[in-house]
Amino acid sequence: MGLDGVVEQQGNYVKSGFTLAHRNIRYEGIGSAENESFQGGGAEDSSVSLVDLDSVPIEKIIEYDRGVFLEQRSAFIDCWVRSDTHRTLGIIRNQTLVGYGVLRPCQQGYKIGPLFADSPQLAEYLFTALRAQVEPNRPFYLDVPSTNAAAVTLAEKYQMNSVFETARMYNRNQPDLPIDRIFGITTFELG
Repeated sequence: MGLDGVVEQQGNYVKSGFTLAHRNIRYEGIGSAENESFQGGGAEDSSVSLVDLDSVPIEKIIEYDRGVFLEQRSAFIDCWVRSDTHRTLGIIRNQTLVGYGVLRPCQQGYKIGPLFADSPQLAEYLFTALRAQVEPNRPFYLDVPSTNAAAVTLAEKYQMNSVFETARMYNRNQPDLPIDRIFGITTFELG
């Protein structure tokens, strides 16, 4: 079992048998009229294209997600990427999905999550395309696993500020996740 708990309660979680895997850091940015799309990391590569996820068969999205998440979550992914209120983008290279991201409204502004990609350049390409959809002066958030240095660098490159963090903990063995492909977790919470 895993949890994302507030850091202040970490001692209580340890007493219950959990051990720290890493921190997740919530970064906040502000939409700007200058939120242009990133032109590197794939835009110059003719084998890479940015697409709406609506144009990608759901089976391909579920297959990609299964490579970065512990369990298959078919019903969840179908709802998450097909929601009318979510802006969803994917990156296709040589007819293969190599990353995807979701921008969704939240109580204040927007959250980007998940942001999964096969490389930091592809993650930045997706991130900037999603960020460009945020209205000027509106906040947006990205929840980053602290152990993915490239994800932290991405948030800091775009002048996002750390505003919150959680302790990612497990009560047994820590799963072998491809943290280097997780640039933004899907969500800390639902509802």
